[in-house]
Formats: sequence, C-alpha cells, structure tokens
Amino acid sequence: MATIEHRNGKYRVRVRRIGHPPVTKTFDKRTAAQKFARECERAIATRESDTLDPAKLKVSDALVRYAREVTPLKRSAKQELMRIDQWLRTPIAKFSMDSLRGVDLAQHRDKRLREGLSANTIRLELAIISHLYTVARKDWGYESLKNPVEVVRKPSASPGRERRLENGELERLLEAADVGGSPYLAPLVLLAIETAMRQGELLGLHWKDINFDRRIARLKLTKNGQGRSVPLSRLATQILSGLPKDESRVFDATPSAVRQAFRRACARAKIRDLRFHDLRHEATSRLFEKGLNQMQVSQITGHKTLQMLQRYTHLRADSLVDLLD
Repeated sequence: MATIEHRNGKYRVRVRRIGHPPVTKTFDKRTAAQKFARECERAIATRESDTLDPAKLKVSDALVRYAREVTPLKRSAKQELMRIDQWLRTPIAKFSMDSLRGVDLAQHRDKRLREGLSANTIRLELAIISHLYTVARKDWGYESLKNPVEVVRKPSASPGRERRLENGELERLLEAADVGGSPYLAPLVLLAIETAMRQGELLGLHWKDINFDRRIARLKLTKNGQGRSVPLSRLATQILSGLPKDESRVFDATPSAVRQAFRRACARAKIRDLRFHDLRHEATSRLFEKGLNQMQVSQITGHKTLQMLQRYTHLRADSLVDLLD
C-alpha cells in the first residue's frame, strides 16, 4: 500500500488504497519517510474500522450525519429535521446500526400509537429510518447493513377526508372573512376553489408567474418537486386582476397567519370541521363535476397517480343524476 522512492537525494512516500484519495509527501531522510508511511497506513486502517463497522456506528451519529448531508437537499427539510430531533430523543438513537431490529421499531410504533399520533405521522417517522439505512448502505459504505424497517408492519393509513362545502357554507365563510380584518383571506379561499392550488402554492405565487393574456399561472416548484401550469377560470382571473400589486408576491401573508385567519373565520361563520386544505378537495371534485376527464384534472391539480386523484375527489350523487338520464 505504501511505497518509498529515492530520487535526487529525496524520499517520496506514496500511499494508495482503494476507496481513499492517494497521499504523497517528500522527506529528506528515509526514517522520516518510513515513519510517515506507517502513520498514514495506521490512520487509514483506524478510519475504516471506525466508520465502516456498523457495530461501531450509533443510530444517533448516523442520524446527525444524515441531517447534515441528506436532509438539506429536500424541500421538506424543516419538517424532517424536527422528526430527526424527535428520533434522537428516543431509545432507538442509542442502538448501533447493526443491532437495531424490527421488533425495536415495532415497539416504538406501538408507543407512538398509544400517544395518539396519526398513522401517517408514524409512517413518515419510519420512512426516515428506512432511508437512513438505504443511504448508509449505498453511499456510506455499510454494504452489510439490513434495513430493519422492511420487516415492520406499518400502521394502516387513515381514510382520506371527504369534507366538502355544504350549501351556504362558502357564502358564510366569505362574509366572515370580509369582517375579520384579513383582506387576503376571501380571495385566497375563492382562488383555492377555482384553481385547486395548495395553500403553499398560492402564497408562493408571484405576479411575474401569471400570464393574464393566456390566463395561466406558472408554479415553478410544487410539493412533488415539479412545476406545473394552472389554467385560470374567468372568475380566478377577475379575482387576481382586482388584487393590489404593490408587492412581488400576490399574497403578502404567512402560512401561520392564513391558518389563524381561516380558523377564526370558520368560527365566526359557525362552520365545523373545515380545513383550508379541504378546499383543494372541493376544487378537484368540482372540476370533475364540470365534465373534465382524469387527464385534464390531473394536469390542473398536479396529482401524479390515479390513486391520489381519487383521494381528492368526492362527487356528489346529485351531480351524477343527469348523466344517468
């Protein structure tokens, strides 16, 4: 692995090992060159045994490295860092990577269920550990690792919400929004229903992204990591045209402010169990009720699979009656 060459009265050391960058250094004396070669080989051997032995790598250390190298590349980095922090507070973090078993994760799953966490939240937590093992095996050199999450039974996904606006609720909601001191809320609600955009997509919309002549809003980056163009109805175009254009963004509001304003408006309007995201369900269902096909609706909403599109579609029975005549 280490070679020493004597040239022009100097001793050049070369240390090469697969998986490590080559090291070269020149000395005046052979004894110094030999000492350096031994130290370099010892350092490489120590580094390999310390970093590539799964028994010596704790889950906590792996999670910290994952949070530093992998999480920042994700759009949901902030939420994932919170989940990683939660994992670091659990007994699971004290295991070595090769000693963690499916039964340990199953016990964690059951504990979280008893604490009242939703099935989806627990599935997201387990997904981090699963991807941690994938990255460690494929990118960090721990080829011998087995993913313990693969043998864990995942909590059954909760049924999707089917909440739609009932008769009169939209009018009451808009009236409550108008008197609530949040001038952006009513336009946001209407645009959510007219465009099927997510709240984050609406709040991230800039005026430069809207082509009023073509009646198209361009979303550069969405939840699934891809952009899409959203056609604007005449009502949506009218709403956008009537908004002040003092800022670069269409809506100068934070998600937290919208969440609070929406909750208060629902309370004033005496509307129960309605979330802003339910408006996306309402919008998707209305698109189908207008006669658009699956391809057309998915192009507008950005859903990539028929299964997800179905979760957001709740057609009213009376809207189908005319189709049966």
